[in-house]
Amino acid sequence: MIAPLQDALSERGYDTLTDVQQAVSAPELVDKDLLVSAQTGSGKTVGFGLAIAPTLLGDAEHMGRADAPVALVIAPTRELALQVKRELTWLYGKAGAWIASCVGGMDMRDERRNLARGAHIVVGTPGRLRDHIERGSLIMDQLKAVVLDEADEMLDLGFREDLEFMLGEAPEDRRTLMFSATVSPMIAKLAQNFQKDAERISTISNKQQHSDITYQAVRVAQQDGEHAIINILRYHEAEKAIVFANTRAAVNRLTARFSNRGFAVVSLSGELSQNERTHALQAMRDGRARICVATDVAARGIDLPKLELVIHAELPTNTEALLHRSGRTGRAGQKGISAMVVTPRNAKKAERLLKWAKIKAEWVDAPSAEDIYRKDEERLLADPIWSEEITEEQQAFAGQLLEQHSPETIAAAYFKLYQARKSAPEELADPDSRPERKERKERAPFGPSTWFSLSVGRNDRAEARWLLPLICRVGGITKEAIGAIRVQNNETFVEIAKDAVPGFIDEIGDGGELQDDVTVTKLDKAPELERRPAGGGRGPKPGGKRPPRGDFDNRPARPKRDEDRPRKAHKPRDDEPKREKPVIKKSGKAVWGSDAQEGEAKFKKPRERQEDGSERSDKPFGDRKSKPHRKGGDGAKGKRDGDKPRHKSDGKSFGKPKGKPTGKPKGKPGAASASKRLGPPRKGGDARPTRRK
Repeated sequence: MIAPLQDALSERGYDTLTDVQQAVSAPELVDKDLLVSAQTGSGKTVGFGLAIAPTLLGDAEHMGRADAPVALVIAPTRELALQVKRELTWLYGKAGAWIASCVGGMDMRDERRNLARGAHIVVGTPGRLRDHIERGSLIMDQLKAVVLDEADEMLDLGFREDLEFMLGEAPEDRRTLMFSATVSPMIAKLAQNFQKDAERISTISNKQQHSDITYQAVRVAQQDGEHAIINILRYHEAEKAIVFANTRAAVNRLTARFSNRGFAVVSLSGELSQNERTHALQAMRDGRARICVATDVAARGIDLPKLELVIHAELPTNTEALLHRSGRTGRAGQKGISAMVVTPRNAKKAERLLKWAKIKAEWVDAPSAEDIYRKDEERLLADPIWSEEITEEQQAFAGQLLEQHSPETIAAAYFKLYQARKSAPEELADPDSRPERKERKERAPFGPSTWFSLSVGRNDRAEARWLLPLICRVGGITKEAIGAIRVQNNETFVEIAKDAVPGFIDEIGDGGELQDDVTVTKLDKAPELERRPAGGGRGPKPGGKRPPRGDFDNRPARPKRDEDRPRKAHKPRDDEPKREKPVIKKSGKAVWGSDAQEGEAKFKKPRERQEDGSERSDKPFGDRKSKPHRKGGDGAKGKRDGDKPRHKSDGKSFGKPKGKPTGKPKGKPGAASASKRLGPPRKGGDARPTRRK
């Protein structure tokens, strides 16, 4: 291994290389193209950095002058590209390499200036890299190596055309290294077209996948999905955690809720700008935030140190998304937990995802409030602060506390203060329970009442929803004093409690008028409600049964249409001209007229009388080659029958003017006058409207 890279690895604490790093940096593969498939979190970035080092440095230990890029690394997302740049920066730092990035969402002018100053390695996303190549700011002539990181994801995102363009622009003698989690037929075809005798390397089978990740399927009740996430976060108290959701709306909702509960949280989704996404990840790296709520945009390639917990608030759409989400934890030999929140409604889907991904998950219940409090006690007792030395100031203050309070009181107060800094856990229901349906409260018997009749009904478009507030407002009673309201065709019956009747009568007065044309009459007994016909759509009479619909077997047969209701023949109006059956010519055109015969060239239409009694012209109608109503005389001015002009432009038709205008247009400058929009009629009398170009 080259000395500067070896020193950089030692400073970073790399005592041993991972399987993929050892495989791609083997001496016998120095000049070969590679097609590598390895599990997520296996150190692929450092791996291809070591693989291309002999190609870039050769026998030297220091990179020369950066005239043009000698290596190009293509990544599917902005976050992954910037992460690759950071990894290569410290790996090639002692070798004097300059690393430049070209990603979407960043200022392109700054990127062009960095490329103009010189860079040995360029890292970017496909779309932005292609823009720089087409604009001439990224020179590909001296490239020695091209690396495609997460090639399967780039093809899934639709970057195939961009990849083929860049690989076609690169020199033919360069090395091409493709890294992909899986080798699909599309990846194999791309490798066949742009790689030369590529060496196939797979490290997935050498070690059991997911061995550093503990998978849990957390069973929760249907209504406790988000409550369970809060309890999971409180129970594990991970130094860093990611909560994955499927939509931006879910990300925003969870972020707001976690923030209200006192968690240090940031969000990561496609609607954020690149600067906002960069600041969110930086807050996670430097410890200002402990929880990141993200969509699948963060599932590819993001490496957050000490990420211990991944929570799937919503199930991923496929096994690839499940693996890449979970792969954010358990990286580089560290342990992690991937917890899926499973409700009874999506339990079957969770089982299928785990089966297809060949993952054995532990099915557990969500932590309860008691479990969280017990875990808080364990963490408090195991805190290293108990073994730290006590300063003089702290000892003096402890003495004052002991003088004023007992040791038990001090310990209890300390535990309360410790829990006060934490979010309170949620009380969860049994995972197998279903939300209780609210039972309808049966209405108590209305009691003694008196019926009144209102002078409006269904025919007057009366409805209970506007009669109820009217009766309450004018009659001075509440809606509790009103029982049934039965709207009939011509009147409406209202039931009023007996205790409220005297006050109601006093309020409406002697005339018994609620408002204009709505009068009230007191009834001596309960009214007989109208019997609505069967099938009326309003249901049975209140308190009764639905009326019988009759005997279907004994109903008379429906009369036939031709015997009972014969179709009426069409009778033309007095002013409607008589239409004769057309005769179809051999050429396919129709000919009207009583003397029309098959094959005749005439194309006539019956004459019609005009309002003034004169006959219309019997010249051929419908022949597009000759339009007599536009030839000569008034036709040239665009007039048809009578003196009505064809257009608002005083008879002139549309057309492109020939020659120079003969006069100045009238009106204010800029006005849409006719002289600007219209031209003289065409030759031959065809003055069809045409718009000027």
